[in-house]
Amino acid sequence: MASSLVIVESPAKVKTIKKYLGSGYEVVASNGHVRDLPKSSMGIDIEHDFEPKYITIRGKGEILANLRKAAKKADKIYLATDPDREGEAISWHLSKALKLDESGKKIYRISFNEITKNAIKEAIKHPRALDMNLVDAQQARRVLDRMVGYMISPLLWQKVKRGLSAGRVQSVALRMICDREAEIDAFIPKEYWTIEGKFTSNVSKKILDAKFYGKKSKMEITGRKECDDILAALENVDYVVDEVNEGQRIKKSPLPFTTSTLQQEASKTLNFSTQKTMRIAQQLYEGVEIEEKGTIALITYLRTDSTRVAEEADESARKFVAETYGAEYVMDAPKKKEEKTKIQDAHEAIRPTNITLTPAKVKDSLSREHFRLYQLIWKRFTASRMKPAIYKTTSVKVKAGEYFFTMSGSSVSFDGFMGVYSSDEEKEGSDTVISKLKKGDILTKKDLIKTQHFTQPPAHYTEASLVKALEEQGIGRPSTYAPTITTILARRYIVKEQKNLYVTEIGQVVNSMMESHFATIVDKDFTANLEMLLDSIGEGKMPWKRVIENFYPDLEESVKVAEKELESVTIRDEETDVICENCGRNMVIKYGPHGKFLACPGFPECKNTKPYLEKIGVTCPECGGEVCIKKTKKGRIYYGCENNPTCEFMSWNRPTNKKCPECGKYMVIKGNKYLCSDQECGYMETIPKEEK
Repeated sequence: MASSLVIVESPAKVKTIKKYLGSGYEVVASNGHVRDLPKSSMGIDIEHDFEPKYITIRGKGEILANLRKAAKKADKIYLATDPDREGEAISWHLSKALKLDESGKKIYRISFNEITKNAIKEAIKHPRALDMNLVDAQQARRVLDRMVGYMISPLLWQKVKRGLSAGRVQSVALRMICDREAEIDAFIPKEYWTIEGKFTSNVSKKILDAKFYGKKSKMEITGRKECDDILAALENVDYVVDEVNEGQRIKKSPLPFTTSTLQQEASKTLNFSTQKTMRIAQQLYEGVEIEEKGTIALITYLRTDSTRVAEEADESARKFVAETYGAEYVMDAPKKKEEKTKIQDAHEAIRPTNITLTPAKVKDSLSREHFRLYQLIWKRFTASRMKPAIYKTTSVKVKAGEYFFTMSGSSVSFDGFMGVYSSDEEKEGSDTVISKLKKGDILTKKDLIKTQHFTQPPAHYTEASLVKALEEQGIGRPSTYAPTITTILARRYIVKEQKNLYVTEIGQVVNSMMESHFATIVDKDFTANLEMLLDSIGEGKMPWKRVIENFYPDLEESVKVAEKELESVTIRDEETDVICENCGRNMVIKYGPHGKFLACPGFPECKNTKPYLEKIGVTCPECGGEVCIKKTKKGRIYYGCENNPTCEFMSWNRPTNKKCPECGKYMVIKGNKYLCSDQECGYMETIPKEEK
C-alpha cells in the first residue's frame, strides 16, 4: 500500500485523525509555524519590493528534520493545517521549508471545518492546491504588523519606557478604550425623577406596579419641585383604566455562535476572558478524551465570522429537535443573517460536531470549564434550529386626573427555543392580573413612590463589549480579538478590575503619542478600510505588495517627524509609604511576571524588594490590621491580613467593614449581595445600586 503523510499543526489532533484514517497514513504535527520573520530585525527588504526574509523559527530545527524524514518515506503528502488564512500560510511555509516543490512527490492541501471521520475522509477525497491568495493575505498582514511594530515601538522605548509596543490593531483598541474613558470623565450627570404607583384592583388584591407617563405625551420630571407638584395633583383623583391593549411579541431564536459572539457570551455568562474562551474552545475542537468513545472533537472550527451551517448539520439538528422536543419546535426554514461585505464565509458557525452528544452525556469526561463552554455552544446551536418564543402581551393606560400611568405584562404562550436557551433577562410580569383589567375599572391607590435619579455615563469597556465594538467597527478579525486584548493587558496599558477595563498612566501616554504623531494608524475608519483591502487580497482582487507599497511611505514619514518632535516622557514609579529598611528611601511599586511588588528606588545600589500588599480599605476582623488582596501559588485571589503569619485571617470572598445586623459579624460581597460571613447565620441583603 502506498504510504501517505498528513501534516497537521497541533499534536493534539494527531491521535484523533490517525484513528480515522487508518494504517495507510502517517500523521505528524508541525507545532504551528515553522518559519517567520526574524526577531532581531524587521526582516523586510524595503529596497527590493518589500520581500519578507523568512527564517526557521528557533527550536523548530528538530521538528523539521523529523518532517523531512517522514516526507521522504511518503508517496503522497497532505498539508492539513487549520482551514483559515493562517493555516494556509503555515502549509505554504511547510512546503518551502521541506522543499516539497522539489521533491517530485504529489503534494495536496486539504482542509476540514471539523475533526470528524466524515469530514476527514471527505477532505482526503477532495484535495486541492495551495490557495496563494490566502497565503498572500496572511503575508500582507504579517508584514504590515511587523512594520508598525518595529518602526514605532523603538520610539516608545526611547521616549517613554522599555518594553512598550505599538500595533496595527492593538493601538486602535487602546484608543477606543481611552476615548471611552474621556467620555466618562467629561460626562455631566443630569437629575431626573420618577414616580411609581402601587395599585390594587377589584380583580385581585395583588399589587400592580405602574409607571408615571405624563399627559398626552411622555413627560420628563427634571426636579424635586416639579415632582412634588405632580404628586399633589394626584392626591385626590380617581385612577381609572383608560386603555387595555393586548398583543403578541415574538422573541427570535438566536443565531449560532461566531468567534466574536462566543467570546461575548462566555464573558457574560461564564465570566471567561477572551483568551480563556479561545484556549478551551481550541481544545474542544482538537479533541478530548470521552469515556467509551476515545478522543473525539466536540465542536467545529472556532475562528469564524459566519453564522452559516452545513446542510447535513442543519438536517441533523432539526431531526434531533423533533425527536427530543416535538415537531412543533422545529424551525420552519434555516435562518440566514445579512452578511456584511467584510464577513469571511469560508467556515461554518461554531457548533457541536454531533448534536446527539448532549452536554449531559459527556459531562463526566470533561473538566468543569470544558463542560460549561461546550454546554453553552451546544445549547446555542440547538436553539438556533428551534422556533421563536411567543409572548402574550398586555399594556394598560390608567387615567389619573389630567395625568396617565402605564403598566404592562407578558406571559409565554409558546416557549420555543427558550426551553433550551434562555436568559435571566426574561422575566414575566404580573400579566395574570393585568390581563384581566378592563376599560373603566377603578383602581385603588396604595402608594406613590418618588425617586431621584441621575443620568449615568457610558459604561467602561469590558472584554466582551470591546470585542463587540471591534467587530462592529470592522477592526481585526476573529483570530485577533483575544491576542489584542491580552497584549494591551500585558503591556500594562490597561488593567482589568472586576470585568471593567481601565486605562493606566502608561496607556494614556502611549495613546497620546500615537494620536499626535500616528493619527492614521489609530484611526478606526482607516484601520477598517485596511482590513477590507487585506480581505480583498484573500479574494484575489489585489496584489498584496500594492497594499504594502501604498502604506509604507506615509508610515516612514510619520516616524521621521516623530523622532524629531516627540519629547521624552518620564513615567515615575508609584511611590508608597513603605520605608526601605536598608537605606531609608520610600519604596515604589514595580511590575513583574507575577504581578506587583515593592522595590527600592535606589537600585542597583540597594536591591531590596518586598511583596506588595494591596490594601482594600477594610479592617481585619481578627486583629485590627488591614485586609489585603493576595494570591495563592496557583494564582487564585483571596483576602488576608497584612499581619500574616501572626494573624491567620483569610476569606475567599471580599470582606467589608459592614456588620451583619443579625449577628454582628463582618459581611462579605458575593455577586450583587452582602452575605454574612457566618454561614450559620445566613443573613443576606442586596447591594444598593449607588454602592456598586
